[in-house]
Amino acid sequence: MNLPPSEFALVAASALQQYVERVFQQVGMSKPQSELLAGLLTTNDLRGVFSHGTRQAVAYVGHFRAGRLTPTAEITTLSETPSTLVLDGGGGLGYFPCCEAAARLTAKAKACGIAVATTRNHGHFGAAGIYARIILAQDLFGYITSGHQLNLQPDSFVMTAAGGSPMAFGIPTGEEPPFVLDFGAIHDMYLGLEGMRPIVEMVPSTVLRSFGLGCACQALGGFLCGVPVDPKRASRQWPGADQGSMMIAVDLNLLYPLGEFKQEMDEYALRVRQMTPLPGIDRALLPGSIEWEREQEYTRAGIPLSAQHLEALRKLGQELGLESMF
Repeated sequence: MNLPPSEFALVAASALQQYVERVFQQVGMSKPQSELLAGLLTTNDLRGVFSHGTRQAVAYVGHFRAGRLTPTAEITTLSETPSTLVLDGGGGLGYFPCCEAAARLTAKAKACGIAVATTRNHGHFGAAGIYARIILAQDLFGYITSGHQLNLQPDSFVMTAAGGSPMAFGIPTGEEPPFVLDFGAIHDMYLGLEGMRPIVEMVPSTVLRSFGLGCACQALGGFLCGVPVDPKRASRQWPGADQGSMMIAVDLNLLYPLGEFKQEMDEYALRVRQMTPLPGIDRALLPGSIEWEREQEYTRAGIPLSAQHLEALRKLGQELGLESMF
C-alpha cells in the first residue's frame, strides 16, 4: 500500500513538476513529452501513489542512459478501425502511446459504444489508473491492463508466470469522488516459494485468484500486444521496450441511463461510508476516494516527500548538471 511517509518535507506540486520536467529534457526528451511525463508523475505523488510518482524518474533516466529505452520515441499507428486501435511506442516509455491510445479510444467509444486499444514496443507505462482517469473524464467506463516480457524456466516458482499484473477500472460517478480501482493482482505475493507457503495454507483461494488475475493481465496486456512467451522470439531495437498494454472503453449510457447510474453510484458511496471499516483502517470508502482526497489536500498544502525521495531526485539532478530545488 502507498502510505504517506512518517517524516517528510512538503513540496509544492508546481515546483516538483518543473524540476522533473527539466530532468527529462536534460536527457534529450522533447518539451511536450517531458511536460506530459512530469505532470503524470507529479499527479501520482499528489494522489499519494508514491510508488509510481516522481521517484520513478531515477529509473527512467537510468534506462535512457543505458540505451535500454529512447527518450525521443515517436508513436506510430499500426492498425485502426472505427472501434479498435493498435499503437507502437517506438522504444520509449509507455506513457506516451498509452495516453494517446486512451484519448483516441474515448472518441471511438462515444461513436461505437465500445472500443479497444493495444500498445506495444515500449517500456513501463506507470500506474494503470492514469489511463482509467483519462477515459473516465469522458463519462466512460474504462479497463486497463499491461504485461511484460517473461522468462519462464521449468524450475522457477510458478507465481512469476503472473507477471507484473497491473490493472485498473474506472466507473463514472456523479457528485462523489471518481471510482478508480488501480492495483496489482499479485503485488503482495512476490515472496518466493517459502515466503508464500503460509499464505497459501491460510487463504489458498485468494492466492489462486490473484495468480489467475495476473495471468489474465499477462495474456491481454502482454501476448496480445506482441510480447512473446519466449524472449528468444522477441526482436527489439530497444531492449527495455518489452511491455504492452490493453484498454477498453465503454459508453454505459447505451446500457442504462447514465444519470440514473451515477445517482446509484453516489448513493452506493454514501452508504459505504456509513459502514464499519476493515480492521486497522479508519474509514470505509470506495476505491479512488482516498487518492482523490489526497490530491485536494496535497494541492493546497504541498506533497509530503520523504528524505530518501528528495535525496534521490537531488542526486539525479546533480548528475545531470541541474541546480537542486530541494
